[in-house]
Amino acid sequence: MTSSTRIPSVEPIKQKVLSLIRSGDLTADGKLPTERVLAGQFDVSRRAVRLALDSLEEEGLVWRKQGKGTFAGQPADPTAELAAKIAGETNALQVMEARLCIEPELAALCAKRMQPEELARLRRLAQRQFESNGSEAIELWDGAFHRLIAQCARNRPLLTSFALLDKIRSNREWIRIRARARSGPSLEVSHCEHVTIIEAIETGDPDVARTAMRDHLTTRFDALRMEMDPADDSWDTELFDIDTGT
Repeated sequence: MTSSTRIPSVEPIKQKVLSLIRSGDLTADGKLPTERVLAGQFDVSRRAVRLALDSLEEEGLVWRKQGKGTFAGQPADPTAELAAKIAGETNALQVMEARLCIEPELAALCAKRMQPEELARLRRLAQRQFESNGSEAIELWDGAFHRLIAQCARNRPLLTSFALLDKIRSNREWIRIRARARSGPSLEVSHCEHVTIIEAIETGDPDVARTAMRDHLTTRFDALRMEMDPADDSWDTELFDIDTGT
């Protein structure tokens, strides 16, 4: 292979892709530009971009859907669309209550079932969220973090329940509310809590993992409550329209 056709190291290209994701300039679903566009933007070959994306996919930082493109984070469970269609109506308070019922148990199951390579992916997702700029990038990596836990619990009924909540949380108004409840210090707290969840899962003790997730969600629930105007309780009763993609 001549120097003119040699594929450059993929690491600099990977870092450029991750910087693009952290910038918050992607669409809400985290879709990346095409390989051709990225190659032109980074002044490298499409093959080099493809190799970099292959590496990021192996690390669990991007995923691909044939005919649709490459996306940052973790893929949503395919049952989410069906779950959204039968969800009915809900509100912010009910969603948080449901998360507190479901996600601690998912973390507890992960303490028994998550594999070392999956834990490594979880650490990378937590770090990406902490490094992100902009509410959409933060949301993307936060969702990917919790989604990986749900998937690695390896319990189909619970995963379907999580997928329903995950779909509801993708509502733009819900995202706007959560973004308002975040600040620099709160992001640091969330990162520390994410790390605590990872370490708790790594112990293999379901009770420790369950408590770590419950503590984290309680912190976020309290932050949301503080953000709401005490004189306006509409967030307790306002119903969210669920975008089913139809």
